[in-house]
Amino acid sequence: MAGSTEAAAAGTRAAGLTRRELLRAGGGLAVAALAGSAAGDSLGGVVAPLRVNRVLSRVAPNDPDFASRPDLRIPGLSVAASDARASSDPIFIAPYNAPPGQQAGAVLVDSTGEPVWEHPLAGLVTANFQVQRYRGQPALTWWDGLIRNGHGIGGYTIAGLDYAPLRTVQAGGGLRGDLHEFTLTERGTALLTSYNIVRRDLRSVGGYNGGQIQDAIFQELDLASGRVLLEWHSLDHIPLSESDWPVYEPWDYVHINSIDVDDDNNLLVSSRNTHCVYKLDRHSGKIIWRLGGKSNQFDIDPAAVFRWQHDARRQPDGTITIFDNQGKPYGQQSRAIVLQVDERARTARLLREYRHPSPLLATSQGSVQVLEGGNVFVGWGAEPFVSEFTRSGELVFDAQLGEKYISYRAYRLPWDGAGSGTPAVAATRRRHGIDIFASWNGDTRTRFWVVMAGAAGGSLVPSTARPRDGFETALVAHGAAQRIAVRALDAGGSVLGQSPTVTV
Repeated sequence: MAGSTEAAAAGTRAAGLTRRELLRAGGGLAVAALAGSAAGDSLGGVVAPLRVNRVLSRVAPNDPDFASRPDLRIPGLSVAASDARASSDPIFIAPYNAPPGQQAGAVLVDSTGEPVWEHPLAGLVTANFQVQRYRGQPALTWWDGLIRNGHGIGGYTIAGLDYAPLRTVQAGGGLRGDLHEFTLTERGTALLTSYNIVRRDLRSVGGYNGGQIQDAIFQELDLASGRVLLEWHSLDHIPLSESDWPVYEPWDYVHINSIDVDDDNNLLVSSRNTHCVYKLDRHSGKIIWRLGGKSNQFDIDPAAVFRWQHDARRQPDGTITIFDNQGKPYGQQSRAIVLQVDERARTARLLREYRHPSPLLATSQGSVQVLEGGNVFVGWGAEPFVSEFTRSGELVFDAQLGEKYISYRAYRLPWDGAGSGTPAVAATRRRHGIDIFASWNGDTRTRFWVVMAGAAGGSLVPSTARPRDGFETALVAHGAAQRIAVRALDAGGSVLGQSPTVTV
């Protein structure tokens, strides 16, 4: 079976077709090779050619209305620009702020903007949805909970290749996990943020004695034992005078929004409301240096000055990437920046910047990811866009979230997931035959769908087949079948799963 399919694929490569183009062809060589192969067992005993049915209309990415999964209604992405230099890896977003009638949650989408996996959570916000490594294996991680006073109150999930939770993580010492960071480290720990509202004398900054202030906290937890290895409090290290945030209670004077392990195993911490990236000693928590803000300790190139920033990360080449929100009265356009930082000489220079061709001013949130190969993927935070640029700054991918949605961060990462649960099917009899819709939430491995049809009380036999076409594939069966199921096949014709049987 595998040999026949690979031979067909080789023929299409010779003709200038890619595997993706082959699989999207409505009845091309792939199904012909599948149908004519000798792998009858993989297809449930089929040896005769299978009929390839017509293509029904596709669902637009930003109008999710899946017949087989009507419970999934989070929009994908509307892709405005994409060329061959863009990554083919899927995109990880966590849209929230859903308009009435829509859902929010974690969403994995492909390069066309089509959803691959949706995980709606009613009444909750999801953030920081990405792939990390857990116990040496790729795993999905995310935060979910509620947002109060600009920070999150919730917990974290680590899920496996089948999307089932492997474990949940909570902040230690009775604190609640915040949305702004959840990083799994190489030494089996997790870095996470939290907040606590306390009372302090705020008269020195124009407030009241006994006023409420948000103490920005982060912890490093040992995942095996749950023990807190480090707990850091902003009120122990950052004076109130460093803040540039208006004083109203509970005053969010620091607002930590990223923690990164530096190349010397110390920590880089981004504080939005002090316009500063702090380098901290990982053991004592003491501040080693300040980059930006009122107490800046670097000679910063004017072009490199950032404000209200997010997502400060050390890159393998030693540079630091930052999502520079800017914002009035400082600037009219947000950007992703790459800084050359000399810690000894205490200088910071702008190497590269990336701006959206339609000037976007993200009043909050945002992320910058350097992809393998050098492209830069940008999530525009409060502006509902994701973009990919070449290293030199050419826009090679641009897409928009659904209306009114925003996503705290966005990532483009390799992922190969098994479907969650079993495939889903919907079937309706029409005059021309039976319209069938097949899907499998989260599956990245199915290449063909086979309709299994039968009479009432009878066994199911293969009826029609066609290549997978996005999240939901439409098929048509003819005849008097009264019971329908769908079977998912991989590229070699092996059965990956079968849906429950439904009555037409």
